[in-house]
Amino acid sequence: MRAILINTGTELLLGDVQDAHLAFIAREIFSLGLQIEERRTVPDSDVIRRTLTELFPHCEILFVTGGLGPTTDDITREMVAESLGLELHQDPQLLAWLEERLQVRGIKWTSGIARQAEVLPGARVLPNENGSAPGFYLKANINPRIPSPHLFVLPGPPRELQPMFTKFAMPILKSIVEVPLPVERRSYSIAGVGESLVEKAIGEKVLAIPGVELGYCARPGEVEVRIIGHPDAIQTADAIIRDELDVSIFSDNDEALEEVVVRLLKRRNQTLATAESCTGGLIANRITNVSGASEVFLAGYVTYANSAKIDVLHIDPKLIDKHGAVSEAVARAMAEGARTRAASNYGLATTGIAGPTGGSDEKPVGTIYIALAAEESETLARKFVFPTDRETFKQLAAQAALDLLRRSLLKE
Repeated sequence: MRAILINTGTELLLGDVQDAHLAFIAREIFSLGLQIEERRTVPDSDVIRRTLTELFPHCEILFVTGGLGPTTDDITREMVAESLGLELHQDPQLLAWLEERLQVRGIKWTSGIARQAEVLPGARVLPNENGSAPGFYLKANINPRIPSPHLFVLPGPPRELQPMFTKFAMPILKSIVEVPLPVERRSYSIAGVGESLVEKAIGEKVLAIPGVELGYCARPGEVEVRIIGHPDAIQTADAIIRDELDVSIFSDNDEALEEVVVRLLKRRNQTLATAESCTGGLIANRITNVSGASEVFLAGYVTYANSAKIDVLHIDPKLIDKHGAVSEAVARAMAEGARTRAASNYGLATTGIAGPTGGSDEKPVGTIYIALAAEESETLARKFVFPTDRETFKQLAAQAALDLLRRSLLKE
């Protein structure tokens, strides 16, 4: 069955609010063998009605989100009614429930609130246990004169939509969707390998397996590989992906790279300190975003100026004078200084040129040195060049540093 999603809300098109519904609904319905084939975002205007009318012939299930509140720009009910040729009427039970809800919460009643008690004939009300605007479901072809799909109309706030969808919409969907063929979805997060190289390594081999859908999603310093298909075919594809990409795969369960690093450190009962220059504390920030990081992360030093590198990490000024702050030698000294000062098992350091100024022929903008110091082993150092904007440079640098640590933890 074809499923389409319409997000309503001028605020979405202005960029004031980001859509949180596509990802949630897509994940929920996947277990039913359904995928969102198309998503539209429309303003709070007559465009809603025109879009509904346009999409009715192109799907069997249509989700509509937003525009069910009490204000004048909440017009989704009216647009749905017009597109179906039906008349809204006030539901006395809903009206009484709204009045009681507002009275309990000490909220003043306004005439607009009563609009939320208006329903279409034949609609099944989806209770809102976390807000005042109920949703509703309309079966396919509810008006025999106007062909239409199964229609789910849902509130805009995620904290209202998500529990409503899980508790009330999903049981309806299960009753109208044919039992799907077995289908499985797997994803792999890959670091240190570009999207084109990932595709070259696995693309032809995986696509040669009948019934497997293969997709990629590139992010700074990371590629997600996604496969969908029959469990037997997925098992074959999984073996190929793991064999070809091996240690470059850092997660197959949507873990962030920093989560993997913290987990590996915990498993080994080891600790980490960071010394950051060009990344400005981003590595430490990512590590400390992980619950339980305090068990393994001891300290983070942001030594942006040369004087800070000297005073905080005790780097020899002559080393900076000879090699420059952006150099392998200084990166090594920073990592070793952080590890020594924090008395940690590992010290991870970054120093580079984020740009857009400050580069040279020898060290162009985007140059970065990453070093990893460890107990009883030689300090590792790697050079990368990420010629991009400052923010993306920092993301790429932090990703490369965390991946260097992850790979080292796997080897030891």
